[in-house]
Amino acid sequence: MEIIIRRAEKGDCARLLELIQELAVYEKAPNEVTVTLSHFEESGFGEKPVWWAFVAETVELGNKTVVGFALYYIRYSTWKGQCLYLEDLLVTESMRGKGVGKLLFDELIEEVKRRELKRMVWQVLEWNEPAINFYKRYKANLDPEWINGILDISA
Repeated sequence: MEIIIRRAEKGDCARLLELIQELAVYEKAPNEVTVTLSHFEESGFGEKPVWWAFVAETVELGNKTVVGFALYYIRYSTWKGQCLYLEDLLVTESMRGKGVGKLLFDELIEEVKRRELKRMVWQVLEWNEPAINFYKRYKANLDPEWINGILDISA
């Protein structure tokens, strides 16, 4: 089995949403995913994309399957300038522990370099020990001092 890391394409969006739902289940929030496929596609591949992604695809006997993804956008830090913000990194459960996450994360690091950004930023749930241990292998600074603020605005 071969694993290929490539840029996401519009045709990947339905599979990405399946993986996003898998992530929501893992994070104990299965009903929180409300984005529609059309909104997701427009946001990533429309006239003014606001997100980009890499996908991990297995190739076995000519069959290709997206088994993971890393979705990111560019945010601005008044202290550091433009930064890559990693919104989601997921490898489907059956493929975990096979180096797929490392391949995706390494590609993100290369994207930061290609774009000449200063840093990559992300969040990890405090109870997600496998993810925390993964990031620690990169000697990432996991800062416990910041509290996330969320304000949902309904129309």
